[in-house]
Amino acid sequence: MANTPHGGILKDLLARDESIRDALEEESLALNDITLTERQLCDLELILNGGFSPLEGFMNQKDYDGVVDTLRLADGTLFPIPVTLDVSQEDITRLSLEKGKRVALRDPRDDQALAILTIDDVYKPDRVKEAIQVLGADDPAHPSVAYLRTRVKEFYVGGKVSAIQSPSYFDYVPLRYTPAELRAHFKKLAWRKVVAFQTRNPMHRAHRELTVRAARQHQANILIHPVVGLTKPGDVDHYTRVRVYQAIMAKYPNGMAQLSLLPLAMRMAGPREAVWHAIIRKNYGATHFIVGRDHAGPGKNSQGKDFYGPYDAQELVSKYHDELKITMVPFQQMTYVPSTDEYIPADEVPSGVQTLDISGTELRRRLKTGAHIPDWFSYDDVVKTLRESYPPRLKQGFVIFLTGLYNSGKDSIARALQTIFNEQGGRSVSLLLGDSIRHDLAPDHAYTREEREKHLQRIAFVASELARAGAAVIAAPVAPHETGRQAVREAVLHEAGPGGNFFLVHVATPLEHCEKTDRRGVYAQARNGTIKGLVGIDEDFESPKKADLTVDVTQQSIPEIVHSIVLLLETTGLL
Repeated sequence: MANTPHGGILKDLLARDESIRDALEEESLALNDITLTERQLCDLELILNGGFSPLEGFMNQKDYDGVVDTLRLADGTLFPIPVTLDVSQEDITRLSLEKGKRVALRDPRDDQALAILTIDDVYKPDRVKEAIQVLGADDPAHPSVAYLRTRVKEFYVGGKVSAIQSPSYFDYVPLRYTPAELRAHFKKLAWRKVVAFQTRNPMHRAHRELTVRAARQHQANILIHPVVGLTKPGDVDHYTRVRVYQAIMAKYPNGMAQLSLLPLAMRMAGPREAVWHAIIRKNYGATHFIVGRDHAGPGKNSQGKDFYGPYDAQELVSKYHDELKITMVPFQQMTYVPSTDEYIPADEVPSGVQTLDISGTELRRRLKTGAHIPDWFSYDDVVKTLRESYPPRLKQGFVIFLTGLYNSGKDSIARALQTIFNEQGGRSVSLLLGDSIRHDLAPDHAYTREEREKHLQRIAFVASELARAGAAVIAAPVAPHETGRQAVREAVLHEAGPGGNFFLVHVATPLEHCEKTDRRGVYAQARNGTIKGLVGIDEDFESPKKADLTVDVTQQSIPEIVHSIVLLLETTGLL
């Protein structure tokens, strides 16, 4: 029998509003609308299908304040993570957002209306307090704190939603169960006890052994319930992971386990997130939930220490056990024992017995270099899938990002690099010069800071797509601001997949030399006012804080600079 939903009733808004769906869709055509972000889209889907029961919309200020301060909604129901709809002051003014107003919520991918929000309130949160209370620290090393600082707008809009439709998908549709569908599936299979396993990473032998051990201990079946919404930046893409999960499902005894995908936007909030995950799995019908070491932890903080203790998550879930009404299955890290050819929890290994482990970092190194991955660690089918998505270093794309003043020599360096890489062979080579791409992608581009940022966004997108496909990309915009360069770096690292190799080269040629050798007279035009906003004359160039390489054409020849860049790539195994 499936577990009772959190709050007692599954808030399946899609089923509730099915009879008025056509009327809601017709109404949405005449309403102002908000196009959702990727995180908001994930949140809305789980509101609509009941995964976030008892929520029926985005949190108003009373619910938000209660969750941030006490892990409870205004009515006292346990709920540890704020689920909010952020908007800007411009949005509020443009859309006339106020109490009682109805607005359509649209899918950013296809512009379809998914729901209508009836606004309860518009409020300004204390985002620093939210970071400290919910995430444990206002530290930008935490991906969700960085998201709060850079992506979340200054106001939240609270209110209940009326459901029009769920987001559409074209990938892995048979595996995308709603809570109601999964509950019905469990009932059909007569599964009375279900142990849910949360993951955002590929699964290997240790994970299979861990889940089977949990099922054995509790005489239960297994729900493999991986997150395919937003995870930690830099994680393996969900397409690769799902292929891995499909491969590993064949390693379970027939009828023991079920794979279902969860469209969750993770916050990496450690202990609070573990409680949230337990509530979600309870809503999906699970009776038991595995909580491992450092569950949903984001890694190291700015001081190099873990954000959360290794078992903080288990302790917080235990604290709320009576309210959660889902049995926690705590597990330590599994380790391989060669003498018995089995995985067992690290705390059960007898003293003096040899154990073997491969860390996530070491696994990524082996995938990148093509080094052997032993069969005691993973399965051949899993390794084959991972190698298809993560080729060896010599086959991976990369981005060389040359930044410096106009006429600093960066364009000459870029062209020379293009020649050297073409001579090397093995990859396609793409050259994105500042002036060329400015003309091709954005004619009549203005020299304002805002326009420079947009220009860099275009370069970041193009460079990421090319590097993802295995190309050597050489980009050479002026890029005078640290924030803009960092945004490009983040885009490449997070969007280029295995091609997420980014190298920042600062061409630090002095302004005097740049101006003296300027045969086109650009600096002269800037000084007499014909050109406005030229970096070096009207606007300062911010020297990079963490360049991978700093060069200067007044001190080095172009061949010497190119050779130093080639050596940098060779050192990292890319050439």
